[in-house]
Amino acid sequence: MATLAPVVDPRLLVSQRTFDDAAVVQLRDDLAICFTADFITPVVDDPADWGAIAAANSLSDIFAMGGSPLCALNLVCWPKKVPESVLSQVLNGANHVLLEAGCMLVGGHTVEDKEPKYGMAVVGTIHPQNIHRNTGARPGDQLYLTKSLGTGIISTAIKAGLASDAEIAAGTESMKELNARAAQAAASAGATAMTDVTGFGLFGHLAEMLGRERSTGASISASALPILPGALEHGRSGFYPGGAMRNRDAFQSLVQIAGPVDEDIVMIGYDPQTSGGLLCAIPQENAALFLGSAAAGGVFAAHIGEFTASGIIKLTT
Repeated sequence: MATLAPVVDPRLLVSQRTFDDAAVVQLRDDLAICFTADFITPVVDDPADWGAIAAANSLSDIFAMGGSPLCALNLVCWPKKVPESVLSQVLNGANHVLLEAGCMLVGGHTVEDKEPKYGMAVVGTIHPQNIHRNTGARPGDQLYLTKSLGTGIISTAIKAGLASDAEIAAGTESMKELNARAAQAAASAGATAMTDVTGFGLFGHLAEMLGRERSTGASISASALPILPGALEHGRSGFYPGGAMRNRDAFQSLVQIAGPVDEDIVMIGYDPQTSGGLLCAIPQENAALFLGSAAAGGVFAAHIGEFTASGIIKLTT
């Protein structure tokens, strides 16, 4: 979209000109809508689970902005050779997640394609004064991650028929989990910045949090990174998705390795995530409040580091 003339409208509060998770348009002094679209190819074998994961993944951008999902439209690309009964399972799996999120499914659009793809366009509501951007973190803010890493590697191992039942179950449940309660816990603790970890991986989305001017940096501990069962082992066997390599090529200039860090743990940071957790910048004085709110809501929260003034991502042991 860089070749297009930018939209100039005072109602447009967040647009494609930044790296934020969703667009925001103000309707009234006390009301705005945030909206996004996302769709994915199958990441697990079970159709209903794939639908649920795709729904959680599509809703995640709304939660990451601090919004509440209102309604959604299905986006379906479907091959003729795959029975419509399978698509029904996908849509039913997705609808269960939408019902959990309090989001209405109101229609959609389907096109024929060689490979199945599924996702949603989602509209949410948000107060114009309560938008959570992915920039704004300050040196000293603490960095938390609310889901374990490694979904890209696990999905690659599933396609190769090498993931165990336990590994598939752990990865699937993580991807199906909504980020709603995590976002609420972060907001209640005065988060200064927030984003979800998806296709650009941990390092890519953390790089976005540093801003275009790289006015902040981050120091994270490799030993503190939460990793899904089996992801490290499958990575060591070479089951990295192609997106991990592209992420490494794109972001490695911003990542400084300090000390003897296992190369496969470094690669976990580049692994593209599907329906990953939230990266939350929490003021140090509110860290206990955040952890308490997260625990009360049943939200996993790993303290992986803090923001600095360095302008780079420093990975320590």
